[in-house]
Amino acid sequence: QAYSGTPPEEKEKIVWVRFENADLNDTSRNMEFHEIHSTGNEPPLLLLLGYSDGMQVWSIPISGEAQELFSVRHGPVRAARILPAPQISAQKCDNFAEKRPLLGVCKSIGSSGTSPPYCCVDLYSLRTGEMVKSIQFKTPIYDLHCNKRILVVVLQEKIAAFDSCTFTKKFFVTSCYPCPGPNMNPIALGSRWLAYAENKLIRCHQSRGGACGDNIQSYTATVISAAKTIKTGLTMVGKVVTQLTGTLPSGATEEEILAHSNLRRSPLVPGIVTIIDTETVAEGQVLVSEDSDSDGIVAHFPAHEKPICCMAFNPSGMLLVTTDTLGHDFHVFQILTHPWSSSQSAVHHLYTLHRGETEAKVQDISFSHDCRWVVVSTLRGTSHVFPINPYGGQPCVRTHMSPRVVNRMSRFQKSAGLEEIEQELTSKQGGRCSPVPGLSSSPSGSPLHGKLNSQDTYNNFTNNNPGNPRLLPLPSLTVVLPLAQIKQPMTLGTITKRTGPYLFGAGCFSIKAPCKSKPAPQISPSKSVGGEFCVAAVFGASRSWFANNSGLKREKDQSKQFVVESLYIISCYGSLVEHVLEPRPLSTAPKISDDTPLEMGTCPRASWTLVRTPQWNELQPPFNANHPLLLAADAVQYYQYLLAGLVPPGSPGPITRHESYDSLASDHSGQEDEEWLSQVEIVTHTGPHRRLWMGPQFQFKTIHPSGQTTVISSSSSVLQSHGPSDTPQPLLDFDTDDLDLNSLRIQPVRSEPVSMPGSPRPAADRRGVSTVIDATS
Repeated sequence: QAYSGTPPEEKEKIVWVRFENADLNDTSRNMEFHEIHSTGNEPPLLLLLGYSDGMQVWSIPISGEAQELFSVRHGPVRAARILPAPQISAQKCDNFAEKRPLLGVCKSIGSSGTSPPYCCVDLYSLRTGEMVKSIQFKTPIYDLHCNKRILVVVLQEKIAAFDSCTFTKKFFVTSCYPCPGPNMNPIALGSRWLAYAENKLIRCHQSRGGACGDNIQSYTATVISAAKTIKTGLTMVGKVVTQLTGTLPSGATEEEILAHSNLRRSPLVPGIVTIIDTETVAEGQVLVSEDSDSDGIVAHFPAHEKPICCMAFNPSGMLLVTTDTLGHDFHVFQILTHPWSSSQSAVHHLYTLHRGETEAKVQDISFSHDCRWVVVSTLRGTSHVFPINPYGGQPCVRTHMSPRVVNRMSRFQKSAGLEEIEQELTSKQGGRCSPVPGLSSSPSGSPLHGKLNSQDTYNNFTNNNPGNPRLLPLPSLTVVLPLAQIKQPMTLGTITKRTGPYLFGAGCFSIKAPCKSKPAPQISPSKSVGGEFCVAAVFGASRSWFANNSGLKREKDQSKQFVVESLYIISCYGSLVEHVLEPRPLSTAPKISDDTPLEMGTCPRASWTLVRTPQWNELQPPFNANHPLLLAADAVQYYQYLLAGLVPPGSPGPITRHESYDSLASDHSGQEDEEWLSQVEIVTHTGPHRRLWMGPQFQFKTIHPSGQTTVISSSSSVLQSHGPSDTPQPLLDFDTDDLDLNSLRIQPVRSEPVSMPGSPRPAADRRGVSTVIDATS
């Protein structure tokens, strides 16, 4: 239980906070959540707190009752991760299966004790409490990342990746661009891809697109027209100007800069991103250079002009958000890969999320599960909520006011003939997706090029026929401003007198969207703690709803009443707050339509105080078999064994691989599966507007049966038809040499009703009977 209502006493200092994804909340591999939408069984939030002495793990299930899972005091911890159970196969088994779940920790004093501080990763078993592996490094470790394939250790300007099953070294990268902080070496790890900041741009590996490329001119124009402001801070993407260590006069021309950089011999270039596929990349050093082949390199592109500060993949791993050290604008890229090489891949710059003109360092990026919302938190303790679409385009009432993700085009857009309007607009304006007249991104500014370009864009991106999205033209870029900016208060104790883990009711603190009246002045945490204030955010189902309606079982329709999941923000004061987000049409809009822009109301609904006090007892492994982390690890490992067709340990009797597949099939794909498969086409596809056979190129003719059995190919235009006397003429044998062409009636006659096979009536009676063909979908 969260401690609450206790007299004010000293609390331990929190150094970092993180929301963790582990087996406990793995919806895809934990069988407990497989019926997620029918039973209302939501995964818990898993929270790691790093203290100046030790660390702590919390779980907040859907009931809202916080549960402490782990607590230890063993000196400062720089980074910690709960490692997910690895993916296994018949060829690759998990060497640490009976020890899982494992906790990876980077402490100031490692297991060896002699090495410099923060230079080794220790892996502890939460089942037995012992240390199962220690990986030593010569330089300090900055961060740990993991997925079900690899464990990634982030060092200064280097990355080392280890296999999840054996913890042997898989590959390493030594060409990372140094970042001033808070992330000394920012990386993003998806379920399979790893993105990092490369220190130079290699042309032969460069992907199409990125933040500067063929789309640059109209991109600049879009930024000018949308932001309506050009300050020195606004990062306009032009040519990548190499960062120079030497000093140049402020009025130096571009030629002088280039000449200067040539003297320096390949200086480091900031803002370049490389994405590698952790499965196909070769073992050993990963080197992006003119001489290296592009095995395992998915994309390589410029993302910013300044050094990259923070990166994150969305849950599907297809979108990448990057931020630079200025923190004015965040870029959202869609990665479209090519199986041959990274130079054939395309990187679509879908959004520029414009935070503001002041400088801020980003520390945390989080996506909603449906990828329609992204929250970026800065070191000032503010979380900025942006609306986006996974396929790009302007967020509006149609895309963000329904509980489900909508298609790129509405039914109206598909059928309204917008093609011609689009074409006219573009030819007048002089360029694809350029809001400034005269700025054209086409090869030449002629109206013809504009038209062709517009036509391609229309066909590619609006006709529900994407063509080849890797080819030009790239989609237009959208500038998005935050709908809400949520600042964490310094303390929860001063807000309300009510005790207990929940503080309900709107307005329990004065945190409001920036468009509303200003909140009561509060001490800015960024001033009080040396200017840095760590927070982390995550989206999840509402816990406060449950606490209010604890007697009710959460039904499907009740969970649908929320268009957006709640946003949970934990601050370095140990207070976790649930904010309910309510998007609504812009109140100043004259009339509300599908394309009306959005505004958002935010309201804190519940809070938990999770920071521990010095009197708090430690909670250390070995843990009981019914500990939530152990139960989750068991469930996921069992599922992994079944998927790989192997015998889960402890299951009765020897099962051959083949039988285990059968048992898996019989267990999980019973009657419901067949029922579901029969529904697939109906549920997931809308019927076509017109059936294929209703088109003008199809004709129906009657073939009358006769005594002779002759095969006539269906493509033959010479088909038998009735004579005037209504007596069936025998079918011709086309193999005979004496073919009398005069006796054939080659010109088409009126088609007879289609005779259906299996009808008992003789052929002669069928003439008057009309066959009804149901043409409705």
